Amino acid sequence: MSDSLSFKSVAELSSLLAAGKITSLELMQSCIDRISAVDGKIGAFLGFDQEDAIAQAKASDERRKNGKTLGPLDGIPVGLKDNISLAGQPLTCASKMLKSYVSPYDATVTARLRQAGAIVWGWLNMDEFAMGSTTENSACKKTCNPWDISRVPGGSSGGCAAAVSAGMTPLALGSDTGGSIRQPASYCGVVGMKPTYGRVSRYGVAAFASSLDQVGPLAHTVEDAALLLQAIAGADSHDGTALVNPVPDYLREMDSKKGPWKVGVPKEFFGDGLDSAVREQVQKAIEFYKKAGCTITEISLPETRYAVAAYYIIATAEASSNLARFDGIRYGHRSDKATDAVDVYSLSRAEGFGPEVKRRIILGTYVLTSGYYDAYYVRAQKIRTLIRDDFMRAFNDVDFILAPVSPTIAPKFGEKSNDLLALYLGDIYTIPVNLAGLPAISVPCGVAHEMPVSFQLIGKPLDEVTLFAAAREFEKAHDFVTRHPQL
Repeated sequence: MSDSLSFKSVAELSSLLAAGKITSLELMQSCIDRISAVDGKIGAFLGFDQEDAIAQAKASDERRKNGKTLGPLDGIPVGLKDNISLAGQPLTCASKMLKSYVSPYDATVTARLRQAGAIVWGWLNMDEFAMGSTTENSACKKTCNPWDISRVPGGSSGGCAAAVSAGMTPLALGSDTGGSIRQPASYCGVVGMKPTYGRVSRYGVAAFASSLDQVGPLAHTVEDAALLLQAIAGADSHDGTALVNPVPDYLREMDSKKGPWKVGVPKEFFGDGLDSAVREQVQKAIEFYKKAGCTITEISLPETRYAVAAYYIIATAEASSNLARFDGIRYGHRSDKATDAVDVYSLSRAEGFGPEVKRRIILGTYVLTSGYYDAYYVRAQKIRTLIRDDFMRAFNDVDFILAPVSPTIAPKFGEKSNDLLALYLGDIYTIPVNLAGLPAISVPCGVAHEMPVSFQLIGKPLDEVTLFAAAREFEKAHDFVTRHPQL
């Protein structure tokens, strides 16, 4: 993307398009040029169909010429995490298991972006089947953090965060199962929103853990994230878990939603393990809201200390079930070494899945086994209920909760890959939100050790509006949206 367009917000780009100062074709071509210039260093894109993207841009320009613009996203490129179906294009989940798969249909979120006139393009790198928090588990390629290419971009939506951060696409859609939008957004210095569970349809999104997965936006600004969520949210007859509640006009209601707010700060999220430099930046965000007239209250979420353990039982159990379909017979890679039906199943899965996916399938199968189901899976679900109860009690006294996104900055490649416990504990502040099904937004707030740091705002069910409003108030008072990696 040309330097003049690379880091402009969607609001700015939409205004330029409306004024005729740029065309969608020029914008799309600038994205392609930006990829050519910098993605060799970053590795965010697994691929894109240039001919199709150009065709979509020309169609947008034609609509605009005829006075039939479809809205603020018309003509704006939106990249997709490689677990979101885009008809006629590859969908690999960054796995050898799906290396030859082509989506036969659009995911609901993809179809809704098309209806909004957005240019839906590209497939962005990720941890295999969304299992990981560094994008090191991708079977396809390595993705680097644009702020320091010796460091990971986070995960599992690492390609999405890196692409937006590096100015290769104005917007991207990722998925968040235990922090997979918010954590890479924090590591890469962009905005990431995990909506309320069920706010966005999961139809056409390759499943990891069905009761936890949720699609959401990554963007340069809070307003851009709101625009993208506006386009994709809402009920869906294809997804029985998609909520039927009306979708607010996020931008209009953000403008009318004013503070000061009652802000909860959970003491459990500021204990041992939180890097002191990260703590300092998050504390500055807390002080900002305090000076803005907000009431800051220390709260307790005692059951969240069990969140990581409960998550890795529930998520792996659901993964074990969801990934059973990839067996070399119904779906996925089929081994050419197989001599009988048992070989087809065992060899195809052994060859097609990477180490982390295998690890989680084995763990998930174990906790669902007769004799262990009650001891592990049922108990984890009970803990999940207690964690949600903790949050709901807190919301009796506060409007939203402010907490760190990650205990550290982005680690260097290989730094945690041999210490699985440390790697899993990196999601200790994001996982409770998924278990409780709540919305949360990651907002850049500073720099620690020369790398971006963010805080997250966690909201009541379906109260994304308050999170957007409070996050934008912080964003407007700071210059983080103007800071970009130098590539």
